[in-house]
This record gives sequence, structure tokens and C-alpha cells, in this order.
Amino acid sequence: MVVEEMNLSGVFLITPKRFGDERGFFAESWNMRSFAERGIDTEFVQDNHSLSTSEGTVRGLHFQTPPHAQAKLVRCGRGRIFDVAVDIRRGSPTYGKWYGVELSFENGKQVFIPEGFLHGFMTLEPGSEIIYKCSDYYAPECDGAVRWDSCGIDWPLVSHDPVLSGKDAAAPVFSEFDTPFQY
Repeated sequence: MVVEEMNLSGVFLITPKRFGDERGFFAESWNMRSFAERGIDTEFVQDNHSLSTSEGTVRGLHFQTPPHAQAKLVRCGRGRIFDVAVDIRRGSPTYGKWYGVELSFENGKQVFIPEGFLHGFMTLEPGSEIIYKCSDYYAPECDGAVRWDSCGIDWPLVSHDPVLSGKDAAAPVFSEFDTPFQY
């Protein structure tokens, strides 16, 4: 697999090798030893699977506060998404900066997002499925969000009115957000 560190320290773009023949392909999407050899020694405890039926659905920007902060390994099982990480580690040289990448079934790419980052995505096709691992269990008392359009992210479907949850539509803007994370 190819592992590339992105412009935000700790965020990695991972492209698993696909072994294919006339039947299809096989790919190893996560291997604890292989990831640890590349400096990603996160232990995952939960897998999540999300389906968004409409193109232009935005989920996020989400985070969990300590003591239940989560790192995530995100991939797209069907369709296409634009996946985003925003650095919210106070004191980080890239605080408030974002990284975005298209993840799709076709390209097989994954993104690793460590603790201390907002995470969100926009679906680029109807019926897109997102599969991701988390390093801690969901803890509703630690759940948080920042408004999707308040971080200067260059979302690809800006001409669409995004499909949002009530929670995401009411999330505070980034300029009013007080981060619990330190660099």
C-alpha cells in the first residue's frame, strides 16, 4: 500500500494495492502491523457504515472531545465523496487549515484522520456509502460539530443546497469554536 502524509501533520492518504483478475479484485484495507510500520499505530475499536441517498449530502464537520476523541480511517464503499479534515489543535502551525480528497469505490483511496481534527464529507453521487474505523467508541456527551461552510473549505458542489441534518445546520461557526485540543 502507498501511504502519503498530507499537508496537515498526522493526516495520511492511503492507497491499498488491489490484486485483480477476471473475477474482480482483492485489497487489504487495514492491517495493524503494516500501518504501525508506517507510523500509524492507532488501535481501532469501532467500524461505522453510512449511506447517503442524495448527491450533495454533507455530514459534518464532526469531532469528539477528550477523553473520547476519535481518530478515523475513512473509505468509500460505493459511489464518491469529497472527504475533509480540518486541524483544530490549538498551537498547531496548520490550525484551521483543511485537507480534502475525493474517495470513491473506483479509486480505493482511504484517509487517516488523527484525533484533534474536524471530519466531514460531501457526497458526489447518490447512494454513496462511507465505511470508517474509529479509535474510540461513540460518546454522545463528547459529540460536537462545527458548521460545514465556516472553515473556508472549497466544497465541490457549491451550486447545490446541501442536504444537512438539523444538528449540522445548527452547528456553531468555526470563528466561535473553542477547541479542546492542543498541538
